[in-house]
Amino acid sequence: MRAIRVGEFGGPEVLTVAEVADPVAGPGQVVVGMAAADVIYLDTLLRAGWGGDYFPLEPPYGPGGGGAGRVLSVGDGVDPGWVGRHVLARGAGGYAERMVAEAAESVEVPEGVASADAAALLHDGVTAQMLLATGEVQRGEWVLVAAAAGGAGSLVVQLAKEAGARVVAAARGERKLALAKELGADVTVDYSKPGWQQRVIEATGGTGVDLAYDGAGGQLGRDAFDAVRRGGRFITYGTASGGLADIDPDRAEQRNVTVTNALEAGSPGAEQVRALLGEALRRVADGTLTPTIGATYPLAEAARAHEALAERTTVGKSLLLI
Repeated sequence: MRAIRVGEFGGPEVLTVAEVADPVAGPGQVVVGMAAADVIYLDTLLRAGWGGDYFPLEPPYGPGGGGAGRVLSVGDGVDPGWVGRHVLARGAGGYAERMVAEAAESVEVPEGVASADAAALLHDGVTAQMLLATGEVQRGEWVLVAAAAGGAGSLVVQLAKEAGARVVAAARGERKLALAKELGADVTVDYSKPGWQQRVIEATGGTGVDLAYDGAGGQLGRDAFDAVRRGGRFITYGTASGGLADIDPDRAEQRNVTVTNALEAGSPGAEQVRALLGEALRRVADGTLTPTIGATYPLAEAARAHEALAERTTVGKSLLLI
């Protein structure tokens, strides 16, 4: 089969297409014929050699964390009835024509939901729902979503609106702001313009937002923190600006702002992931949640997908269609 390989840490050019042996399902596993593979910003960081303490990868390796497709074969202990099922699955080496996944961690895709829409939820659908639960969004609250046009941010905008919040969406450029407005944001602010956080405060009547979701990190995340009212909440989870927002604990204490690093708790367990994926797929099937797929690429152009993510030109999700 064809698969993308990372032969050494480096730029997007280290992503190359290789012919490798077809994977074989072990006990409790399935082989998925991939139709769409999820591409996330973390993939670009790992390819460059970042995060060795958390993600101990050594080249050569197959990038990607999974996607959607049909089950082609099963291993020992798995019901043969899985063969042919349309599933959303996590697994190592998702940038490939076939991938091994644990059957217990694979979720059947509802009728009428396309593989691309399902794959768009693989990571961001889980992240967005966990962020909403962590933030405990209340009806009528002002909620800031920074990086609102990203894969996770675009879902958070929709979920926060569904919860009854008034949403301020912050993103870069008119195209991304238009998307956020289309998804339900009450106010949009371009965070590439100096002093954008003050415009957020003005939009809330001068008090600041009750809750901010920082999907950008770095200085943009610190600016988002400044838009939170006294006694509010700030949740950071993004690294697109080169790292998480490092909020001064003394400043947070002075303003009585609760700061939460959503990544500190680590990855959720398999059962929780499966439940959250099932819920996200159900929402897409019934039309209450819409993944925003901004760019798709053939498998051989994985490097181009990484380049676009690094340049921040992508709106919504990026996927490889296989």
